[in-house]
Amino acid sequence: MKAHRATRWLPLPTALLLALLPTSASAYPNPGRVTGDTVVHDPSMVRAADGTYLLYSTHGGLEARTSTDRIAFSRSGSAFTTPPSWWRTYSADNDPWAPDISYQAGGYLMYYAVSSFGASNSAIGLATSPSGRAGTWTDRGIVHSTTVSSDYNAIDPSLFVDSDGKWWLSFGSWWSGLKMIRLDPATGKQYTGDRTVYAIASRPTGTKAIEGPSVVKRNGYYYLFASYDTCCAGTSSTYKIKVGRATSPTGPYYDKSGVNMMNNGGTPVLESHGRYIGPGGQSVLSDVDGDLLVYHYYDGQDNGTPKLGVNLLSWSGGWPTAY
Repeated sequence: MKAHRATRWLPLPTALLLALLPTSASAYPNPGRVTGDTVVHDPSMVRAADGTYLLYSTHGGLEARTSTDRIAFSRSGSAFTTPPSWWRTYSADNDPWAPDISYQAGGYLMYYAVSSFGASNSAIGLATSPSGRAGTWTDRGIVHSTTVSSDYNAIDPSLFVDSDGKWWLSFGSWWSGLKMIRLDPATGKQYTGDRTVYAIASRPTGTKAIEGPSVVKRNGYYYLFASYDTCCAGTSSTYKIKVGRATSPTGPYYDKSGVNMMNNGGTPVLESHGRYIGPGGQSVLSDVDGDLLVYHYYDGQDNGTPKLGVNLLSWSGGWPTAY
């Protein structure tokens, strides 16, 4: 990935300056360079203490990849080789989705979803590992679940640990939108002192297509990233990443124009451009050189194959910009 460099501008004629301005088709950056095994969906990445990047993604028992330089990635097995018995209640193909890996209090946690496409009979599971490596994960069971009669969906989990020590889990897909629950740091499960399911983003009119939330805190604000519109359709995917911010982890979140994310709000961070179609399924990783936006896109030059995208984020002006 290329570093962001300052450029010294020389005086240029106005017409030439206008010609150099980006068009709407090129307003978004291409992904940084990655090589090797980069065919992924819903990637989540963490940097281990030894500097190795551990990346997990949807399918195959949660596929595992490693990298020593954040460029070349290699498959290294899966989180699960034997599916826990409870998965069958929620998934016809017994295959989990959308892992969220993090390092907390001396060990690794992974939240993940078990469901079937288009269904709200879903559950979020938790697994733990001393090393974060493939084959070392122990399943800890269900954290939260929904049924066919629920008006929201328990998929796409993402852990946020606040500076005050409180743990929060955001999740959700379509239906009535994105939700958040408080977790107990001692168990990683829902906190018994607060059973509220907080609503943090929704699309009450038009399409209900919003999913994949992730929350980070920067400079006193909480930022909610989410994937909007349609995924999983190759070159026909319309996925895009949007963001809003709040002064509390449970919201309300507003976009740059002041529109509440509970009412279709969201400021674009990354959208389709050129061969890079439908970016989404994102997470944010704080690394040694800045914050990273980690996501998948569908490659328009490779029959819509889902691939890994990584970009740095700038927070200049109080809003994230991918570069």
